[in-house]
Amino acid sequence: MSIATSADGTEISYTTTGAGPAVVAVNGALSTAADAAPLAEALAEAGFRAVTWDRRARGGSGDRPDSAPADEADDLAAVIAAVGGVGAVLGHSSGAILALFAASRGVPTGALFLSEPPIDFDGQGWGEELPRRLQELVATERHEDAIAMFQRDAVGLPAEMIEAGRASGQLTALAPLAQSTVYDARLTLRYRHPDAALLDVDVPVTVLRGAQTFPFLVRSSDRLAAEIEGAELVIVPESVMHRPDPVATARVIAERV
Repeated sequence: MSIATSADGTEISYTTTGAGPAVVAVNGALSTAADAAPLAEALAEAGFRAVTWDRRARGGSGDRPDSAPADEADDLAAVIAAVGGVGAVLGHSSGAILALFAASRGVPTGALFLSEPPIDFDGQGWGEELPRRLQELVATERHEDAIAMFQRDAVGLPAEMIEAGRASGQLTALAPLAQSTVYDARLTLRYRHPDAALLDVDVPVTVLRGAQTFPFLVRSSDRLAAEIEGAELVIVPESVMHRPDPVATARVIAERV
């Protein structure tokens, strides 16, 4: 494990696996660098140096109260600088939104691979109140309740599934990530109506999605690929229900980097 220091002084933990051109993976909500280990191994097998990292308020990384999407973009920039530059960035779910946002701010991401970004183009989802309500729960140390609220109101999981997760101890296991749900909610809300700057990035963009995934993610992925000039849409049959297949994903990257 290594440490990169972000622009605001926050320490960001990252790990490298393999040798070759660097590919930085940006995780989605409720996950840490450890969850990307199978992907890192697949990228290493494909000839890359995979870089996985804990986004702020997760795992071994630090945090700063009231962090904003721009701070997370700075975190990604710090990791890229620490590893000496990259050939590509792969973002999954909210991590795909973060990767695109960082590139739009001039972070040198190299080629972008955006896996099932949950962009609410039509603004039909939750509003400004969700990040505030999540932060209130975190501030009063109701971390499991924050996880449950995020799963229900942001992810859209049914109540019975969330309660099953509570009973099984899943919410307890995820409780240390409660603060990060605030940041994911802010990031996703910020780009529910993508502006021209977000969509005008000067790097190759490949949007990936599974053939079997949630309808909202089919719509958002396909539309993002259509909205970004020159972007390519790649359907990965091995990736099912918002779970990117590590080997198939690494193959897509290897064919383009």
